[in-house]
Amino acid sequence: MLHLSDNNLDGKIKRDQYRAFSMNRDYASGVVLTRILQVAFGIFLIMLFLPWTQNIRTRGFVTTLYPEERPQGIYSVISGKISKWHVKEGDFVEAGDTILHLTEVKDAYFDPEFVQQSQAQLNAKTSAVAYYENKALSLEQQLQALDRTREVKLRQARNYILQAEFEVASDSANYQATQTQVQIANVQFERYQKLYDQGLKSLTDLEKRRVKWQDAKAKNLSAQNKLQASRNKLENAITELESIENTYAEKISKAQSDRFATLSQLENAKAETSKLANQTRNYSIRSSFYYVTAPQKGYVTQAIRSGIGEIVKEGAEIATIMPYNPSLAVAMYVAPVDLPLIQKGEKVRFLFDGWPTIVFSGWPNLSYGSFGGEVAAIDNYISPNGKYRILVKPDADDHPWPDALRVGSGADGIALLGDVPIWYELWRKLNGFPPNYYKVNPGEKEDDKGKKK
Repeated sequence: MLHLSDNNLDGKIKRDQYRAFSMNRDYASGVVLTRILQVAFGIFLIMLFLPWTQNIRTRGFVTTLYPEERPQGIYSVISGKISKWHVKEGDFVEAGDTILHLTEVKDAYFDPEFVQQSQAQLNAKTSAVAYYENKALSLEQQLQALDRTREVKLRQARNYILQAEFEVASDSANYQATQTQVQIANVQFERYQKLYDQGLKSLTDLEKRRVKWQDAKAKNLSAQNKLQASRNKLENAITELESIENTYAEKISKAQSDRFATLSQLENAKAETSKLANQTRNYSIRSSFYYVTAPQKGYVTQAIRSGIGEIVKEGAEIATIMPYNPSLAVAMYVAPVDLPLIQKGEKVRFLFDGWPTIVFSGWPNLSYGSFGGEVAAIDNYISPNGKYRILVKPDADDHPWPDALRVGSGADGIALLGDVPIWYELWRKLNGFPPNYYKVNPGEKEDDKGKKK
């Protein structure tokens, strides 16, 4: 009321009978505001003691848990010209399906029958190897035959020497005997000569003794010649033995030289055969690379090379393929100061791009649209961006990840740590302290995988 008049209506009328008076009543606005502030402060104090889950938030992206399930390139092993495409981007292919066909661009492989010609050369060289092996075997047999013949000839020559030695010994004894006979005949002739001079023997007896003496001398000379002939025969036998040894040594040396030369040719032929066999196999394998095939089952996502007639070099990327039904995971990066807080088996919540979410980072149980994960691996070396990469796989105890999730899409990760009061978390953030280090309670144990039970 404005109080423009000094007249007072109190006690003159009953205000309860008039609605206007009840509508113009004065309210105690200060009291109401005070009560509201008191209630709000009480609620705030209660909330300060509510539990709050400490967490680390970071940005990541969807990838695969296993390296072989990540997007990979399809490469050309040889240089060639694109002749025909058998797929288009987005097509589903099985392992071994043909992606495209290449034709040869190197002049060394233009001949369409170079594999058959290489095989013919290999067959010819294989026959040469067999020929050299047979020749080496024949020379080995020839060496064995020469060695046996030499032994036979040497035994014969040694027998001839032994026979000659026996003849020399016999003729030498005979010569000695004839010398004795000559001496005896000479003594008898001289005795008869004295008796003849004394007149006791006749001239006829003397002449007989002279004849016997001459005959003994002739036998001695014949025995001497025979002995010399036997000695010469012995020398010839010894010379023949040496000749046999030299002759067969020369023949054996020549046969061994031929054998070694054949073995050398054989090894060269084997080396050329191996080289031709390797070349033939390489040609045959190269012809199979004209068809570029899919390394595994998946989807062709991008064609790096396009068109017909384009030349690609060996080792060049032609297209990329995304493996079918990969095991998804999320790669996220944490700062080095937060790395000690993360352990294998820790729980992580994710907000995937494209999925609606209502998130209370400190109260994960009240969040909606987030998905659970579990730390599977932690890098031991820092990444180029100055952070450590952490690989998180789906939590088997939580809701499964969306089927429409694709590799490469973004994800916000919330690594859940320990539970603390809200007042402590506010105090920590105001002072810039890191979250509490996670410690296992004394009553808890770890299983073989390092997870809390």
